[in-house]
Amino acid sequence: MKFWKAGVVAAMTAALPLGAAFAAACDNPRQMTGFKTCANVEQAEKEGALTVYSPDPETNQMSLSNAFMATFPKIKVTYLRLQTGALYAKLMAERQAKSYLVDVLTLSDMTFALDFQKRGGWSRYESTELAPFKPEHKSAPPGYFMWTGIVIAGIAYNPTTVKPADAPKSWKDALDPKWKDAINVKVSNSGLQHATWVMLKQTIGEDYWKQFASQNARAFDSYVQQFDRTVSGQDMVIHTAQYSGYLQFKAKGAPIAFVNPTEGVIAMPIVTGAVDQAQHPEAAKLYMDWLIGIPGQEAYVKATSLFSTRADVNPPPGGEPITTFKQLIPTDWDAFLKTHAQFVKEWNAMVGMR
Repeated sequence: MKFWKAGVVAAMTAALPLGAAFAAACDNPRQMTGFKTCANVEQAEKEGALTVYSPDPETNQMSLSNAFMATFPKIKVTYLRLQTGALYAKLMAERQAKSYLVDVLTLSDMTFALDFQKRGGWSRYESTELAPFKPEHKSAPPGYFMWTGIVIAGIAYNPTTVKPADAPKSWKDALDPKWKDAINVKVSNSGLQHATWVMLKQTIGEDYWKQFASQNARAFDSYVQQFDRTVSGQDMVIHTAQYSGYLQFKAKGAPIAFVNPTEGVIAMPIVTGAVDQAQHPEAAKLYMDWLIGIPGQEAYVKATSLFSTRADVNPPPGGEPITTFKQLIPTDWDAFLKTHAQFVKEWNAMVGMR
């Protein structure tokens, strides 16, 4: 499957400022426990800190941070959590003010990842741990950011309030009037919601969202809110329900069921990279090497319940292999980017966030 159009790659590469940092993989990477690194480990420990911006819920980030700090106790990880759109807006405001606070950035929307690359925001670092990843899971050229995970979404419901026989089996079933005022979605800041909007238009038809508008769906910032409301009985159905959220709530014993829609699940990458002009550049390199190495990816999957893009890392606990799902994923990121403004306008109007 082709994820990058040649014109997009050329435009991105040409747009990179000459000042964007570049650190090629070293000739003799240092062997750590389970991964190799070209970072100066002693300098990273001397820096003593690392700041991560991410849309992941705080509990996920805390778990991942603790796993890294267990290996490198001299480096204290702090994090900021906001939905991707709000997070990126904050980051842009900081950089405009010449305030460089973040070392590593995670985004769940390729719109912002590619825009940040155009602006020279990523620090290019070709980690020695990139080798196991497929070309389409890396930035073009490699080293700016990479797919550290894949999030998939389908439909979820509470089997104590909705009988399995009555539950939607497809995305089209979510249009049934019986779900009016009882279904929730994500806000327009969500990259996954943007992908859902695009892919269901392509798969089902342009009229899908016009019909869905009559459902009076409620929009929420976090998948945790979506699942909390459904488990508590405030809503009956989650549209664009993250599989990771389902696994996490199911593991807690919550009454929740996941539907793999007949048309396929929505899939989107979670991308991560070191940031240019970081305050802790060696710690950022070390973190990236750890994160995309097997120890970091195993910790990431355990913390987030997302899928790794490494073939040698198991699916999240309690989850099916990603190969069991038909994935609806954008294949032309250039075209995807161009739909963002229209999506935000239409989505905010539909869910009452004007």
